[in-house]
Amino acid sequence: MSASVSAKAGPASSQTWTVDIIVTEGFVLTEMAAVADTLRIANRVLAQPPFKIVMRSAKGGRMYSRTGLSVETEAFLERPVAEFAFVLGNSDPDHPGLSLGRLIKSYTSRDAKVYLLAEAAARYLKDKGGKGATHWENSALLRERLGMFDASHALASEDGPVVTCAGMGATTDVVLALIGRLTSAAAQMSVANILLHEQVRDFSSLQPFAGAKPTITGDQDLDHSIRLMQANIEEPMPIGDIVAELGISTRSLERKFKTFLGTTPNGFYREMRLNKANNLLLNTTMSVREIGLACGFQNGFSSLYKSIFGITPFALRKRRRLGEEIAEDFSASGE
Repeated sequence: MSASVSAKAGPASSQTWTVDIIVTEGFVLTEMAAVADTLRIANRVLAQPPFKIVMRSAKGGRMYSRTGLSVETEAFLERPVAEFAFVLGNSDPDHPGLSLGRLIKSYTSRDAKVYLLAEAAARYLKDKGGKGATHWENSALLRERLGMFDASHALASEDGPVVTCAGMGATTDVVLALIGRLTSAAAQMSVANILLHEQVRDFSSLQPFAGAKPTITGDQDLDHSIRLMQANIEEPMPIGDIVAELGISTRSLERKFKTFLGTTPNGFYREMRLNKANNLLLNTTMSVREIGLACGFQNGFSSLYKSIFGITPFALRKRRRLGEEIAEDFSASGE
C-alpha cells in the first residue's frame, strides 16, 4: 500500500482513499458523525470525490450506539485494504470490543494510518503503556485506577502510523486535518465553513480549548487575508488590494501562503471559489453560467473548470445526479 498522509490529491486528481470506521456496541454517535459527515462533505465539495467510507465491526451486521441509533457494518478483513481507519470510542475504556491490538497491527503493517478516538485511545495506551492523547475524562479515570497514566491533554498525538485522539468534538478537527493533508488547504477550509467550524485546531491544542483568540492558521495577516477572500467570492478582491489592506508586501503574503498552506494566494483564492462552485453545482438548480458569476468567474468558467477537474460542470452535474438516481433505485428494490 503506497498511500501517504502527506500526499496531495490536487483539484484534478481522481485518487480515492478508503476509510474504515470501526465501531463496537455502544459507540459514540457524535464521533461517527464527525468522521462520516466531514468526509461526506469533502466528497461533495470536490469534483472528484476522494473518500470511500466503510463501516466495520468485528462480525459485521447492525451495531447500536448509546443513543439507540444503529448502523449496518461489514466484518473486519483479515488483510485490510483501507488506507485509513478510525476506531470510535464507546464511553467505556474497559469494553472488550476496544481490545484491538491485533486489528490495529493488521492496518499499520500494511502502511495504513489508524486514528483511535477517546476510549479507544485510552484502551490502547493502557495496554501498550505508551504516551499519547485521550479525552480528559478517560485520562482522569485511568489515573485514579492505575496511579500512573501518561496521557497528554492535547487534542491528538501522532506516533508513527497511530494517532491517539481526544475524540468527541475534536474528532472534526482531526478529520479536517486529514482532508487538508490529502487534498488542499482550500478544500479543508471549504468543508470547515460548511460545518460552521470556525477554526481547525492543531493537534497540540489543549482540551478543552478556551481562552484563546480564534485563529485559522496561527498567523494574523494570513487569517485576515483568508477572511477577505471568503467575504469577496462573487467579486474577487485583487491580491494587490488585499496586501494594501494588510499593510504588507505581496511577497510577504506569498511567503505566508507557501509556508502555512503550501500554495499561492491566487491559487488558494481560485480553489476556494471553485469549491463553492462545486457546492452550488451539486446542490442547487442554478445554471452553470449563474454559478460561474456567483463564484467570481465572469467569463470562461466551464473551460477553466474542465482544465482543472477534467470534466465540464454540466457533465459533472449529470453524472453525480445519475449516480444518485441509481443508488435510490437499488435502495428501493432492496438490493
